Amino acid sequence: MKLPHRPEDLSHATLVAILMHHGGSMDIPADAFQADALGGPDGSWHAVAMEPQPNGTMRISVRPRPAGDAGGVTAI
Repeated sequence: MKLPHRPEDLSHATLVAILMHHGGSMDIPADAFQADALGGPDGSWHAVAMEPQPNGTMRISVRPRPAGDAGGVTAI
């Protein structure tokens, strides 16, 4: 599987993959978009980890964002 290399493209692809896996939409509470829930006004204090699992699935989880301003995609 070839993934996008720009962080913004990978973020979009991850969101679309999650939504499509759940039938195209999900209901979440409106307060999920509050700064306290996102870790800042736009979620930029967090990073997303994608880890292949032994059973062929992909675990997607939120992690603290690494120090610095250089965003990027790191393949595991």
